[in-house]
Amino acid sequence: MSTPESLTIHLQSLSTICPYSSATEHDFLVAAGTGQLSKDLVSLYLSQDRLYAAHAYPRFIGQLLAAIPFSSLHAIDSVQELHNRRILNILSYSLQNVVREVGFFGEVAAKHGLKLDGWRERKATRDYTATMAAVGSSGSLDDGLIFLWAMEKVYLDSWKHVRSLLGTSTETSPTTAVIQEFVDNWTNPEFERFVNNLGDLVNSLDIKPDSEAYSRAEEIWARVVELEKDFWPSGEGELAILRIQ
Repeated sequence: MSTPESLTIHLQSLSTICPYSSATEHDFLVAAGTGQLSKDLVSLYLSQDRLYAAHAYPRFIGQLLAAIPFSSLHAIDSVQELHNRRILNILSYSLQNVVREVGFFGEVAAKHGLKLDGWRERKATRDYTATMAAVGSSGSLDDGLIFLWAMEKVYLDSWKHVRSLLGTSTETSPTTAVIQEFVDNWTNPEFERFVNNLGDLVNSLDIKPDSEAYSRAEEIWARVVELEKDFWPSGEGELAILRIQ
């Protein structure tokens, strides 16, 4: 008898409306890896990622933490208690990491002369954070954990793609150094372990094929891919529209 396919492997095998590569190999990422991004466009991107990380992400993690079904009826070493503590540990790490990351944004901006203020919020950023809030408030804890894994998985693979392109172009760019710092931040072994731990947690959830929860997981995965694709700036044309005069 063959081993059942894990949920995360199944989700990654889906043909979504927005192909996975449209998020992880977006033109913005290609430009980042080949030294073709201006400082202004990197500033715009980082300003939007800061909004996501500093405001929306902590609220989302807080909603998931509040949803952990701890109960005094669970014995200390019961399956339920151990599972809940595992979720708590991973969510606590994710919250600590995003606090560090927001500080990293400020340090990188100061070091490389990037401007985090003075940009309007992109519609794609609003859509992303609104979806996070909706999943956190009205979805199940399992839905939220799948959404969290999907976000982090796409981000890891996106910056891995950038890493694969670094050094392939002979062009020099004023943003090459900052892109290298982003790659180091989002492809390092610790971050990859975090994403893998999230994937293991998702695979441990009691979500059966052909169930309603399984279908919701597929919908969540497809939506995250779409949100991630749209999150990357589309090009220099956005600068004049989004810059606050």
